[in-house]
Amino acid sequence: MRITVLCVGKVKEKYYTDAIAEYAKRLGRYCRLEFIEVADEKTPDGAPESVNRQIRRKEGQRLLEKTPDSAHVIALAIEGKQPDSLELSAKLARLANSGTSHIVFLIGGSLGLSKEVMERADEAMSFSRLTFPHQLMRVILSEQVYRAYRIMKNEPYHK
Repeated sequence: MRITVLCVGKVKEKYYTDAIAEYAKRLGRYCRLEFIEVADEKTPDGAPESVNRQIRRKEGQRLLEKTPDSAHVIALAIEGKQPDSLELSAKLARLANSGTSHIVFLIGGSLGLSKEVMERADEAMSFSRLTFPHQLMRVILSEQVYRAYRIMKNEPYHK
């Protein structure tokens, strides 16, 4: 299984990149995890919604250009379904067993994902109704994918 995390913006803090690298290394025995970053747009403070929509659209277009047509796409969005770790594990197992070989998770910029990106996604998933920094969300997603594989393989970790 190949898992791609397509993200808007770069990770700036070393502690985030170290954590992401650690989970990518751990996941190497189960799947191939890769991160692809696209450029973010400058977001002016207090911008009107029309400007915010244009920013989401530009960032979204960059994400869509990197999204393979054949991949199963899961958009991380606050309005998505909130699975627990067992449900996420079961979802990844079902996708693999149904012949899906590539899953793409999409993480938007500070303004979220565009309408066009949400329309392309096969589903939307949320890890919480709370808002997390987008850089931290990459770590959380990596850890949860690792946890899901450990659950799948009946290996200790998820307790």
